[in-house]
Amino acid sequence: MKKVVIGILGSVMDKGAGPGRWDLWRPTVSLFQHEDLLINRLDLIRAPRSKALAKQVSTDIRQASPETEVIQHDGTFRDPWDFEEVFETLHDFATRYPFDTDREEYYIHITTGSHVQQICLFLLTESGHLPARLIQTSPPKRRNSGELGRYHIIDLDLSRYDRIADRFQEEKDEALDFLKSGIATRNVAYNQLIESMETVSVRSKAPMLLMGPTGAGKSHLARKIYELKKARRQLSGPFVEVNCATLRGESAMSNLFGHVRGAFTGAQNARKGCLMSAHEGMLFLDEIGELGLDEQAMLLRAIEEKRFFPLGSDSEVESNFQLIAGTNRDLSEAVREGLFREDLFARINLWTFHLPGLQDRREDLEPNLEFELTRYASQTGQHVSMNKEARDTFLSFALSPEAKWTGNFRDLNAAVSRMATLAGGRRITRADVKEETARLKTLWSPHTNLATSNPDQPHQNTLPEHISQKLDLFNKAQLATVLQVCREAPTMAEAGRRLFSVSRQHLKSPNDSDRLRKYLLKFGLTWKEVRKTE
Repeated sequence: MKKVVIGILGSVMDKGAGPGRWDLWRPTVSLFQHEDLLINRLDLIRAPRSKALAKQVSTDIRQASPETEVIQHDGTFRDPWDFEEVFETLHDFATRYPFDTDREEYYIHITTGSHVQQICLFLLTESGHLPARLIQTSPPKRRNSGELGRYHIIDLDLSRYDRIADRFQEEKDEALDFLKSGIATRNVAYNQLIESMETVSVRSKAPMLLMGPTGAGKSHLARKIYELKKARRQLSGPFVEVNCATLRGESAMSNLFGHVRGAFTGAQNARKGCLMSAHEGMLFLDEIGELGLDEQAMLLRAIEEKRFFPLGSDSEVESNFQLIAGTNRDLSEAVREGLFREDLFARINLWTFHLPGLQDRREDLEPNLEFELTRYASQTGQHVSMNKEARDTFLSFALSPEAKWTGNFRDLNAAVSRMATLAGGRRITRADVKEETARLKTLWSPHTNLATSNPDQPHQNTLPEHISQKLDLFNKAQLATVLQVCREAPTMAEAGRRLFSVSRQHLKSPNDSDRLRKYLLKFGLTWKEVRKTE
């Protein structure tokens, strides 16, 4: 293949006149004086005012290497130290240049020109706009010695360098292990998912969407991604997490976008809001499908323009945050139903990752059991072990069809925490496991009886007095059960899933939160009021 060099004429370093010029080291000319480097063509970029110098250099190159063709290109740099101008000029040159990589191999000479021009040539080569390798010349050790100097070829394809490739692979493996919290996961699909997520996390600032059932680990993964990016100095601000299922009305607007003093009744002081709090950091919006349409519209503008209006304000504020959204809903279905904005979905759907539930990762139960025991010890300062008989018994149940794992990893975490807390002598036995498996079976049963043993006053004390007096026994029992589930569940969506676990399976698009909200409204109750009385 023909060898082609592209370079910028050095207005100072390439100068030389008279017979004595051959004793000088001139970078562009010296490139053609090496017997082991035959260059077929030089594309020389020069300023219009340097025509005489370019002519002299071209003549000398033909004398030193008659086989070389020199083609001059006009390159107007009003200011060779202006990065924007230089990059734009060289980018236009790269776009117009008729590269033929099947017949020619290209080298970019980065010894001449201003440092800014050299940097721009490097960036365009690294990005692939210039499909070439770099070539750099250096002067002889002794000046005016008549020596030719040296040249070095630099290939920016890092995969060619074994030690560099090994180092990058080590960093990638460390990042994958970090995202998995050091758990030696065995599920092939999940491991591939984490690998894709790591690549996107370190290379992209675009929003990410984590989809999956409650308890699949969306919140945990979002925080891990934040910590990974912060460790690599891609983020400097905080991690801000918001559960959108708890936001409604003016409270939602205020919580997300902040408000000014007097924006609404009770707004005695200004509030910054979550988007502003996440400036230069990461905002995790869990259950984003529960946001109202008005909040969705404002969020879309905040994502695209990094600007928004706090509630009650006439002045915009700015916040440069990276967004990760989480949902257990089918947002595409919500778009069709008019419950979620299509433009917002398109904006956050660039990088979408579907996290499998524990049911679909049965092979990861054993390593996660080890992780939960270690985490319990770290959080409580108490090391609790599990004998082999107990471990085998628990795993046998955990892998059986009896184990529903409806709460996914939250159920596993809770199970380990209970067994570790109740274990005598800080050692979980088979009896502890049997007790816990019975408890889990009851938890997962759709017919779990939450009523008290007194049939005349089921959960009488859990009902507000003004409501209890107006209801007959049947409605009291039903409402009391609903309220208890609401107080135990972390979100409205989760409470709805527990309450409608059977009927929701027959619905094409179950909206558990909306069903629960409407039920509570029949009694003049809201989710916020129920949670306050917890």
